[in-house]
Amino acid sequence: MTSPGSYTSVDHSLGPVKGELRAFATDLEAEARGLGFCAFGIASAAGDDDRAARLDAWLAAGMHGTMGWMEERAHHRRSPQGLWPEARSVIALGMSYAPTADPLRLAGEPEIGRISTYAQGADYHDVVKKALKHLARWIVEQGPKRGLEDVGVKVFTDTAPVMEKPLAAAAGLGWQGKHTNVVSREHGSWLFLGEIYTTLAFEPSAAGRDSCGSCTACQDACPTNAFPAPYRLDARRCVSYLTIEHKGPVPDDLREGLGNRIYGCDDCLAVCPWNKFAEAAHTIKAFLPRAELTAPDLADLLTLDDAGFRALFSGSPIKRIGRNRFVRNCLYAAGNSGRIALMAQVEPLLRDDDPVVAEAAEWAKAKLKSSPSLADREA
Repeated sequence: MTSPGSYTSVDHSLGPVKGELRAFATDLEAEARGLGFCAFGIASAAGDDDRAARLDAWLAAGMHGTMGWMEERAHHRRSPQGLWPEARSVIALGMSYAPTADPLRLAGEPEIGRISTYAQGADYHDVVKKALKHLARWIVEQGPKRGLEDVGVKVFTDTAPVMEKPLAAAAGLGWQGKHTNVVSREHGSWLFLGEIYTTLAFEPSAAGRDSCGSCTACQDACPTNAFPAPYRLDARRCVSYLTIEHKGPVPDDLREGLGNRIYGCDDCLAVCPWNKFAEAAHTIKAFLPRAELTAPDLADLLTLDDAGFRALFSGSPIKRIGRNRFVRNCLYAAGNSGRIALMAQVEPLLRDDDPVVAEAAEWAKAKLKSSPSLADREA
């Protein structure tokens, strides 16, 4: 959502205006919490040289993999004002999706597909953006009532060239942990992020303070060694990237590391000690898991055609990757399962129209044939 115009009618150096903006920010936080946002903070829209340098170094190392859009719009991503020069402040917001069950509980059930917690409910893009647009309209409506004319706003969640995690940390929602995701003292690792850029010059919140200490739990938990160093993620080895963003065949040396993860990965988030403070009571109802996505059988998922895939994942973020990439993921999981019974679903996919799916089926078949004997598997 956008509202044209820039905030030029008021001298921000005047004390009364600063006082009004502080009061406005207080009311704004209350309105945000009423819309389901459990985390709120404000950051400056000005550039940050250190933040931009980290982005540039990450891109230069090629750690973004095939996510070409990150490099193509890096000039917009480096700072909020690089995307929108009129922006003065960033209102950073978070919605909790804290799980009601242990995200790692299916690690020992290879015939079941593991779907990341965030994708088991409604598509967060839709839920968060709807609330952001409501809040943005409220800001625009309230501005003139407070003597603040020509208030401009733009809303973002995930799909725009915005450095959401660093901005959330700068706004005090938490800090970027060693797994590079935002960690909150109150909500752990389970926050969907959204931003409202505005022409209003609100006073920034205190930035989040790193509280990871000497803990390396997230680094140790990664099944594909995607962290070359703390606070540095190589997306090319990350299960979430490989199962969601990566379009071609997954490199052979990383397939076993996928295990039975068929969409995303929660491992580095789930082991974070700060999650003991996260309460599922804050979770928006729309994000609660759908029963059919909490522990789906690989045998059923491998039979999905395009129509069946679309029906099953209607309203889910999983729908965005399409049937072929999803079935590819399920084939890797089948190959890793050691369950010879899945051969009945794997073999028809050897003739799939999509060459990536067909190749994944070949790999799964070979893996299953080289698994222990049937007697050992059934024991």
